[in-house]
Amino acid sequence: MGRRKKDAGQLDPVRRRLLRMVADSRTNLRTASQAIERNDAYLHQFIHRGTPKVLAEDDREALAKHLGCSPDLLRHDRRLTRRTRPKPAPPSPHAAPSGYSAVPEINVRASAGPGAWNDDLEEETDTWLFADPLIRHEFRARPEDLRMITVDGDSMEPVLSSGDRILIDVSLKVPVPPGIFVIWDGMGLVAKRIEHMPHSEPPKVVLKSLNPDYESYECAAEEVRVVGRAVWASRRL
Repeated sequence: MGRRKKDAGQLDPVRRRLLRMVADSRTNLRTASQAIERNDAYLHQFIHRGTPKVLAEDDREALAKHLGCSPDLLRHDRRLTRRTRPKPAPPSPHAAPSGYSAVPEINVRASAGPGAWNDDLEEETDTWLFADPLIRHEFRARPEDLRMITVDGDSMEPVLSSGDRILIDVSLKVPVPPGIFVIWDGMGLVAKRIEHMPHSEPPKVVLKSLNPDYESYECAAEEVRVVGRAVWASRRL
């Protein structure tokens, strides 16, 4: 005698699921068996006779393609897990809202007189938010090229005072046209007005203090390490 056909309620979850998907689709067990290149009764025997006990991997793949489902739905040893959305990445401490860019403040004191410098412009202590149109049209800069530095000293008064913050564009290192730059002059980090001396050979520059109590001086251009040009200043009233 052959094995007795099982009622749907006696079937395991995979077989019940397969029966339901076949009933919900435009196919049947015979057509689905042919689609996976098996004999016409293959899936009928699998569901109702328990032969084979489980579907082979290549049969699952082909049957899933025919039914338009995931092969895991036909796997007996699959572990059901709740699909969860990936957790969003934690926001960057320097993230900016739409329409704004974050500009890092450097942990150095840009001295308007001699000052120490640790030669590490990438050490950020805080950030400032600027509207993108302001950066593009007023500063004429790219956000990634901007840094904020605090002035220390009075040699650039009355334009810059101790405690003022200046925004520098680190992509602008050539003092043409003349302007106020943050530089390393061999003694420290200083904010000075730099003017190129025309026709000098080798090239020379003049480092000027705006405060008349401080003297200007000349030096070879190659001796001056220009950090960036000042493009904006902020001060407390």
